[in-house]
Amino acid sequence: MTRWMPTDYNPDDFANRRHIGPSPAEMAEMLKAVGADSLESLIEQTVPKAIRQDRPLDWPALSEAALLARMEAVAKKNRVMTSLIGQGYYGTFTPPAIQRNILENPAWYTAYTPYQPEIAQGRLEALLNYQTMVADLTGLPVANASLLDEATAAAEAMAMARRQAKSSADAFFVAHDLHPQTIAVIETRAAPLGIRIVKGSVDDLVPDQVFGAIFQYPGTYGHIRDLTPEIDALHDARALAIVATDLLALCLLKEPGAMGADIAVGSAQRFGVPMGYGGPHAAFMSCRDALKRAMPGRIVGVSVDASGNQAYRLSLQTREQHIRREKATSNVCTAQALLAVMAGFYAVFHGPEGLRAIAQRVHLHAVTVADALRAAGADVAPPALFDTITVKVGVGQAGILAAAEQRGINLRKVGRDRVGISVDETTDAAVIARLLDAFGIDQAAAPAMSPAIPEDLLRDSDYLTHPVFHMNRAESEMMRYMRRLSDRDLALDRAMIPLGSCTMKLNAAAEMMPITWPEFGALHPFAPRHQATGYAEAIADLTDKLCQITGYDAFSMQPNSGAQGEYAGLLTIQAYHRANGDDQRDVCLIPMSAHGTNPASAQMCGMKVVVVKSAPNGDIDLEDFADKAARAGTRLAAVMITYPSTHGVFEDTVRDVCRITHEHGGQVYIDGANLNALVGLVKPGEIGGDVSHLNLHKTFAIPHGGGGPGMGPIGVKAHLAPHLPGDPRDPDSGAVAAAPFGSASILLISWAYCLMMGGAGLTQATRVAILNANYIASRLSGAYPILFMGNRGRVAHECILDTRPFAEHGVTVDDIAKRLIDNGFHAPTMSWPVAGTLMVEPTESETKAEIDRFIAAMLAIRDEITDVAEGRIAAEASPLRRAPHTVEDLVAQWHRPYSREQGCFPPGSFRVDKYWPPVGRVDNAHGDRHLICTCPPLDNYSGQAG
Repeated sequence: MTRWMPTDYNPDDFANRRHIGPSPAEMAEMLKAVGADSLESLIEQTVPKAIRQDRPLDWPALSEAALLARMEAVAKKNRVMTSLIGQGYYGTFTPPAIQRNILENPAWYTAYTPYQPEIAQGRLEALLNYQTMVADLTGLPVANASLLDEATAAAEAMAMARRQAKSSADAFFVAHDLHPQTIAVIETRAAPLGIRIVKGSVDDLVPDQVFGAIFQYPGTYGHIRDLTPEIDALHDARALAIVATDLLALCLLKEPGAMGADIAVGSAQRFGVPMGYGGPHAAFMSCRDALKRAMPGRIVGVSVDASGNQAYRLSLQTREQHIRREKATSNVCTAQALLAVMAGFYAVFHGPEGLRAIAQRVHLHAVTVADALRAAGADVAPPALFDTITVKVGVGQAGILAAAEQRGINLRKVGRDRVGISVDETTDAAVIARLLDAFGIDQAAAPAMSPAIPEDLLRDSDYLTHPVFHMNRAESEMMRYMRRLSDRDLALDRAMIPLGSCTMKLNAAAEMMPITWPEFGALHPFAPRHQATGYAEAIADLTDKLCQITGYDAFSMQPNSGAQGEYAGLLTIQAYHRANGDDQRDVCLIPMSAHGTNPASAQMCGMKVVVVKSAPNGDIDLEDFADKAARAGTRLAAVMITYPSTHGVFEDTVRDVCRITHEHGGQVYIDGANLNALVGLVKPGEIGGDVSHLNLHKTFAIPHGGGGPGMGPIGVKAHLAPHLPGDPRDPDSGAVAAAPFGSASILLISWAYCLMMGGAGLTQATRVAILNANYIASRLSGAYPILFMGNRGRVAHECILDTRPFAEHGVTVDDIAKRLIDNGFHAPTMSWPVAGTLMVEPTESETKAEIDRFIAAMLAIRDEITDVAEGRIAAEASPLRRAPHTVEDLVAQWHRPYSREQGCFPPGSFRVDKYWPPVGRVDNAHGDRHLICTCPPLDNYSGQAG
């Protein structure tokens, strides 16, 4: 008998051996539990046959090794240059301690938005550091926890100014030396809101004719000036002043708050975050105290827990934009949390002294270059500057740009006769020598010793005075601080995060590795296209695969969040209607079950939102839909639907909804949030969809990063393709983000995911996601009512557990969510889309063992609810209400009517590797009553565990 036994096991099968959690044997057990003969029969029972796609996705899969070899070959097609283009993007040096311990650490990049504060204290502290850094440097007391990019932050600030200014004017002033991409996005945002944009030099400002104004400081061409007189004049006219600024410059320059600015915006990119061909980067916004409740986005604040210990949380009803729906003032959903954390740690790593030293070095290098060029007879402006100059070169512009490129340097083309030069943290004497050589200057430049900043513009206030920015900056201490914070959080590297509609799936290490390679990270978004052919190849192939997956004909990769994708998709529909002479089309039909950002996005586009009822089974009420579509008639612009529905089922009437919409001349927007239930099975572009956004940070494996980054590219049918957003450097481009391809570097993650999964692997992932959800629904249906099921008793990739019946016994959905922390789990999505419920999405990446652990936890919680319902323990005294339990609770005197064992080690929790929340249940109301949004004094920490 031979010992050689052939095996059919393929260790390089990424989809089935690495990404998809359950093994074939486990799937067989799960199918038996749900009562299906096979995986395909389950899909047939779940997905309506009439919408199934005809042809499978068939591109081959790559192994991890082959993927990395392909990525390396593509990366080499990008030409990494020394970028002196500026325009809001700069070379920077990411401290290796931050790259390794934050950017490349799944404890940081796989976490979810910190809506459950008890298990997000580390992330929240890091974001509070970021807010404090921004508030200090801008001189304004309140900052948010980041926005998408500088251009969209400026557009949000304009909308905020319109809401808050006392002026009755309808115009907004934009200084002509704003970065061009910022102007483009402001113009896109202003048009549907009826805001008239007035552009001109700062000296052209007429304050009483505008409700607000935005200035760039330093300007895009390098100019700096004290804006106090203009800001005072705006205030006299009851208008608001916004300053788009640079955090590194503010280490030396007079801060916007000292000039009286109401709002400051900008990008934190140059605080240790690579350019990445456009992103992702954390944008910032800060404001004066009186405006804080109007600020969009998330704000981290300080509160207390049930024991009175300090605890962090998101403040000021930061999800109200979802709750307010069409009354929302913004559709901000995704932030850039991971990048904000990096920027905040960069400030902690360097401290105020280090930041000032870097800023001084950058400034003196710029002065050195300016002095050398002037000495050679060049016309250099401006005389007062921080890091940027322009040089008048006349007809020699093309020659200078080419000479610089030959020496490995990219300069900025300004008009027809100038070039722009922006030095940065990576500039050194060798770079300056190569730069001057491009201008024909071969003599070594004498290093400048004196600043080119007027005395009255030099900063005289302190910043970053909090002790966190004055830590011992030995790498050992920095590493331990980062580790302490990450240990306070619960991310995917510890446990399943079963969030409905958020698809917290595996973010494979092989997919993540290339984003930190310099060939991808060090490219400026406005570098010449011939230097970015690797990016072009990757984006083109990803686009082709997304078209195959969705049935659409074209994609725009510009939107850098799902909500931005919604907005861009609706703008594309509007542009199409206008091109057809249908300017009157302004009605958008949106089902009650739609994502909260859907009506907010429609409102931002100037559309009138009409809500469509839900039928008793949770489907769209087709009769009500048809009636409202008919009433809208020639005013019908669009319908926004989510498919499968937000209730987690495949509605049989989706083709009818699309048909009715098209009969009235409207366009169908299919929200791509639930695409994880469609890939390889259903193409939204073939069932009637005209446009969809895809949450690449959900379905296509870009990690959530503690609340961002994300990408929301939009796919469209051919008739909409001419109306997609264009290059943000071009006027009238309809741009929705600052860079042509949004956060381009993270597109590589989704591309790698598609390449390694292959067409068949992606389809199998969808099938298993549906299996995992139905397995949970089947196992828990006897303990918790499943709120919505399809016509054949199946759910899609998520299911809703109805916990409302327990309220009559005093047990709330919050109690269940907090008790799950003791079991070592992040809670499912709470109270959405139905108040008082839990929406569970296990994804395809979770193993049967982890899903069974979650089921065991939920069944144990159900037993504790029964104890309350049957009077064995009061709700207020139960482990449900006292959850989560901390180590301090465990070691303190125990006066509770249940055992320490039951309280601290419930079923499902690990004993050796148990996650202990650093704080007890957080008091949300206290945090809003006593709003603190910057780092509190260290004595607030006294007596607390470290």
